[in-house]
Amino acid sequence: MAGRRWTKQRLLRLYALVMGVTGGFLLALSARDVVAEAVAHPPMWLMTVLAVVAGMLAFIERPTPGRPPLIVCPTICFTFAIQLCWGFGPAIAAQAVAVLLVRWKLHAPMVEAVKAWGQYTLAFAASGAVLWLGQPDPFERNGPTNIATDAIAVVLAVVAWIVVYAALEFVHSVLRGAPARSRSLTSAVGNQLLFKASLLLLSPVLAVAAHINVGFVPLVFAPLFAVQRMARLSAERDRAARMDPLTGLANRAGLRAGFNDLLAARGRVSPDGVPAPAVLSLLMLDLDRFKHVNDTLGHDVGDRLLVAVAERIAAVQPAESTVARLGGDEFAILLATHTPQEAERVACTVVHALARPVALDRLQIDVTASLGIASYSDGEDFPTLLRHADVAMYEAKQRGDAVATYAARADQNSPERLKLLTDFRDALTVPEPQQIAMHYQPQVSLATGEVEGVEALLRWHHPVHGLVPTRDLLSVAEHSSVMQQLTMRVIDDVTAQAAAWRGTGLTLRASLNVSVRDLYSDDLATHLAARLRERGVPPERVQVEITESALLADPSRVQATVNRIAALGVAISLDDFGTGYSSLQHLRRLPISEIKIDRSFVAGMADNRDDAAIVRSIVEMARTLGIRTVAEGVENEYTRQLLAEAGCTLIQGWIAAHPMPGAELVRWLSAADVVRRPARGGALPVRSQLQT
Repeated sequence: MAGRRWTKQRLLRLYALVMGVTGGFLLALSARDVVAEAVAHPPMWLMTVLAVVAGMLAFIERPTPGRPPLIVCPTICFTFAIQLCWGFGPAIAAQAVAVLLVRWKLHAPMVEAVKAWGQYTLAFAASGAVLWLGQPDPFERNGPTNIATDAIAVVLAVVAWIVVYAALEFVHSVLRGAPARSRSLTSAVGNQLLFKASLLLLSPVLAVAAHINVGFVPLVFAPLFAVQRMARLSAERDRAARMDPLTGLANRAGLRAGFNDLLAARGRVSPDGVPAPAVLSLLMLDLDRFKHVNDTLGHDVGDRLLVAVAERIAAVQPAESTVARLGGDEFAILLATHTPQEAERVACTVVHALARPVALDRLQIDVTASLGIASYSDGEDFPTLLRHADVAMYEAKQRGDAVATYAARADQNSPERLKLLTDFRDALTVPEPQQIAMHYQPQVSLATGEVEGVEALLRWHHPVHGLVPTRDLLSVAEHSSVMQQLTMRVIDDVTAQAAAWRGTGLTLRASLNVSVRDLYSDDLATHLAARLRERGVPPERVQVEITESALLADPSRVQATVNRIAALGVAISLDDFGTGYSSLQHLRRLPISEIKIDRSFVAGMADNRDDAAIVRSIVEMARTLGIRTVAEGVENEYTRQLLAEAGCTLIQGWIAAHPMPGAELVRWLSAADVVRRPARGGALPVRSQLQT
């Protein structure tokens, strides 16, 4: 491998050396012609000066993410005209001075200037050979001898110049490591050739002007200035399309271009023999509590904070990496490393750089961020890598960690899950075949043994995957519009089932679950009221379950919706009680009729004194407030006895019955005073409330 690297490095140096020696040799052979023409034709001096001035005024745009340096230098327009009028030697001499000026402005190594001049020299030699074969002096002092021959010779000379230069530039790019069929290489070489061909075809006009009246020649700077101005505007527009205007970092388009460049560079060997890093990583960063800064201090201060964060990230970014602002308070760092651990070290460096408070308007603003890391895998595309980094970033935010690495098992939006979401949306809109159904689990009174209510539980039988776990389904749907469709479907099914039960004389309270997204709009209460009215179901026969986490998201908006539901006469149940952080104030402010004790406490009662004490405290508090309590996940007789001693109102779990379809529940209840045997644990006598 070391020998191969050394060979590539030597080939590049050898290529530059060959170009320089060839150009020097040809210039040396033409030195006598240069001196003779300079003495005999003073207008050549003016044309040479104009060529040098064009090199000094060349527009050069520095490299940006995903874009090589753009050079707009019209020198060859003058040097090719010199060749047409006074020969090969004066042309390459003037071109040599112009190349040195451009390379000086670019701060490029001298070897690059020698290589470029050698390529130009060989291109001029090719065009000179065509002119010698067709019409050696198409612009004689006494005028053209044959219009057709002159025109054809000049056009063929331009073609020869372009072909030779394109071939040499292509060979050099391949030697540097660019794939021979890469789109970026083809585009870059094609744009250069188009611009150079336009300048070369303008040269005959200058040659004619030089023979008629040399004073007309400087006038060409007017259209050349317009071309340069258009190139500058195009470069600025392209740069603006790839750059975030607030921070000066790359935007999403610039990040994508950087991804394409780093991806194309993988596996290359640099001229110094160093292999390019093979691990491509994307770091996604999101500021914590940035919304509070905007809301409290204003958007101007928020923008200044973003600029300060961008400066800190850019200060610690590795070489050959791209830092971008994707929008809002989201930033990204794209880099190539030799190992995945290097990307993790960069992430820790960024977190450390943001640890110091930012001073704005005499305020010390603490900045913390959640950062996700995703590594590129063969076959992936840029959107996939970006999504993986976003998933990792939200994983870090949920865990409270500063940094997290993407793991497929934590990806709730993988293609498989997205396909599952699509299938579920179709199942909601197409009633046949019946895939979605509601099962109902009884809630039994500990005091009387009667079934007082049921909880409606979703069941989806996928035609391919079979029964899909409800937890997996909700994790995919809860952040999409499908969740609202699901809630409306549940309301429809539960109210229809309650109406059917009422027709048979069965009076049960059916509880249904809603998500936090449903509580943010008035659609939930409106739809529920309409269905109760249409189906003639008394409001007290339906109960809505909300979670404590939903109340914490936006209490004011949630409270408004909860109050509207309670105003209908529908009871409100607080699910997963004990897992939140502000339970007591919710009991005081909201019209809560029922508390469901989380199964994590109930399951531990038999073996953990702390869990038993927590459950007893919750039951005692609820009794004092006049609120009904339901214990979830009761699976054995000992736990049931502990709950009965504590004074819990209802229990729900396998000890009573498994969830079952509505029709099966009626048959199950019709067997009054039977003993149901759960999968494990003791026995529980259940009395029916079916009225006959």
